[in-house]
Amino acid sequence: MQGLKADNQGIIMRASIKKNFAYSAVLTVSGYLFPLITFPYVTRVLGVNNIGICNFVLGTIGYFIIVANLGMMTVAIRETAAAAGNREKLSKVFSSLLALHLISTLAAMAVLAVCIFLVPRFYEHRELLWIGTGQIFFNFLTIEWLYKGIENFRYITVRSVAVRLVQVVLTFVVVRQPDDYVNYFLLQFITVVINALINIVYSRNFVSFSFKDINVRPYLKSFLILGLYSILTSMYTTFNTMYLGIVSNNVEVAYYSVATKLYTIILALFTAFTGVMLPRNSALIAEGKIAEFRAMFVKSFKFLLVFAVPLIILTEFFAPLIIRVIAGPSYEGAILPMRLVMPLVFVIGAEQILVIQTLMPLKKDKAILFNSVIGAILGIVLNIMLVPRLFSVGSALVWIICELISLVLSAAFVRRYAGISFFEIFRKKC
Repeated sequence: MQGLKADNQGIIMRASIKKNFAYSAVLTVSGYLFPLITFPYVTRVLGVNNIGICNFVLGTIGYFIIVANLGMMTVAIRETAAAAGNREKLSKVFSSLLALHLISTLAAMAVLAVCIFLVPRFYEHRELLWIGTGQIFFNFLTIEWLYKGIENFRYITVRSVAVRLVQVVLTFVVVRQPDDYVNYFLLQFITVVINALINIVYSRNFVSFSFKDINVRPYLKSFLILGLYSILTSMYTTFNTMYLGIVSNNVEVAYYSVATKLYTIILALFTAFTGVMLPRNSALIAEGKIAEFRAMFVKSFKFLLVFAVPLIILTEFFAPLIIRVIAGPSYEGAILPMRLVMPLVFVIGAEQILVIQTLMPLKKDKAILFNSVIGAILGIVLNIMLVPRLFSVGSALVWIICELISLVLSAAFVRRYAGISFFEIFRKKC
């Protein structure tokens, strides 16, 4: 496969935003669409309880992956995009970031190992969680940020779709009865391993790792600040599934997971657009092209409105039918949580524009951190107040309330630092 290689002057030619978005859209949606193909089958074969077990463990592993990643994805995309001019400079950035990520990954694995013995619900599912510990390590080796930074979305898409297609086939082969939930979980782990191995081998076309090039100091501050932002933000997103499993039961986890399944698929398409815009907006800021940067901001919001509003209306109306088709009649408890979370398609989409496409390229890390601290405090308080009483409905309420507060704060920071009003942009022409 031909990738993005530097020319004789060491300059990497960037693909158009439309092509990158197309590749990224296929990549992101396939990450949820392929599981959606298997999900109706798996939910019926494994049953509500075993689906709840898998999603509780996957949610827990997902939370510790957030801890391991800290600010890696954002910082790495930003720095590799800026260093994409030549191989030598890019290799130095790559070596330093990889070393920094290894340290945080090992720390997260150690914390999870301790928690397995200290938290009763963790110890109950320790076999799956030990497998998940390995998944955290191989997540470190996926180095997806390298390919996003140099905007090689074509490679990411082709590789991911091929691996996920194999995963879909294997799901129907190895998941045949309720006790096969362990096989279902193992497939998630194997997918991460395969992607990591392929990425490491292919990375030699663009970078070379060297211990002598390691210098983590330039990236450490942003890595920690943005990492703290991710962890705090997860207190009302990824953390919800884990906390719900601790204070309730596997059935409620299954309801919540099914309720958020379609939301994640729909938002995935817009997230693909956001992933393309981060390196491009970072480059525009570095080149001083502020007018183009502001124009991208306005276009992003116009696209979000056209994209999100009709989908939210349709899913709210057809929620009962969607749940029956996706999961079956045993999951009616997921209907109300689904209706509560679907407006998040617009809310979180708007946040992605404000934070990922605007504040992050502007390197307003402290503003992002402040935003996340407020959201995390509110998330912790609301989780304690609502989830033990309302279970999956409570988790959905916590999520929507916290995201709305975060959206308001993000809009205020963008107006302060970028001079763009959240309400005025819709009166401007793209």
